[in-house]
Amino acid sequence: QVQLVESGGGLVQAGGSLRLSCQASGRTFSRSDMAWFRQAPGKEREFVSYISWTGTSTFYADSVKGRFTISRDNTKNTVSLQMNSLKPEDTAVYYCAADARKGSIFRVGTYDYWGQGTQVTVSA
Repeated sequence: QVQLVESGGGLVQAGGSLRLSCQASGRTFSRSDMAWFRQAPGKEREFVSYISWTGTSTFYADSVKGRFTISRDNTKNTVSLQMNSLKPEDTAVYYCAADARKGSIFRVGTYDYWGQGTQVTVSA
């Protein structure tokens, strides 16, 4: 079992930065692939970023490449998402996820564990 709690969301002006954190509880965290997804009002939950359990493999949605950076600290059981140069279209609830099965890292159904989400709002 893995429990995930996100924090760090808030209101920021376009061009600003936020750092999201996901605090995990559970003995399997260090060997869990982790990801961030986001869901804007009226839209489906979409992939944002991924990091392997070793931290050596990362992927980003095209829309956030060069602006967002995912990282993890297995000692602290945390995964973070540094978001720079934020745009209004980044506005969404951001969710931390951990996978417990094989599948596409880009698909919601691949991940068995989810946090409650944290709101990010970017004003123009």
